[in-house]
Amino acid sequence: MRNIISIVLILVSFTIFGVRIAKKIQFKQNVSGYLKRAADANTIELAHEELTKVIDYLEANNITSGYTSMIWETPDEDISFWYRNLKASQAELQNLKSNSALERTNVLIKLRETLVDTGKSTKVTVPRGLAVYPNNGFWGILILIALLSLFFSFVLFAIESEKKSKKKKEQQLSSS
Repeated sequence: MRNIISIVLILVSFTIFGVRIAKKIQFKQNVSGYLKRAADANTIELAHEELTKVIDYLEANNITSGYTSMIWETPDEDISFWYRNLKASQAELQNLKSNSALERTNVLIKLRETLVDTGKSTKVTVPRGLAVYPNNGFWGILILIALLSLFFSFVLFAIESEKKSKKKKEQQLSSS
């Protein structure tokens, strides 16, 4: 019976982790992937096209304001600032009328600096936890449940394994 409970707990955990991973992939397909492409674009038109895809998705899914944090609000989790920054970049790309290669290149460089954080590694600037927004608290609880389920399933497996080991030793002693 304990083995069945353990297997169910493991399946619940893997399901939660799987759905969370799928959410992250979906977010990359609709937001962070296009932001990276906009940052890498060589032309104003291409950058504008990629950035517009992101903004359209954010607006369609009402991801334009709020915080991704569960306990306290920090500036790096401010969706409103991040979204307004994307809109300002989009407007700058759209309103650029200059044919000067230098001006166009400067706008693309500025866009790249806005969209990408560079440090030890280069990554797209996105508020942490945005992939599961507005259900960050719910997902935090689900991940905790998944981790606890995994822990308890391994504990149950260990108890069951020890019981079998004791029975086997008892049988060996009684047959000797």
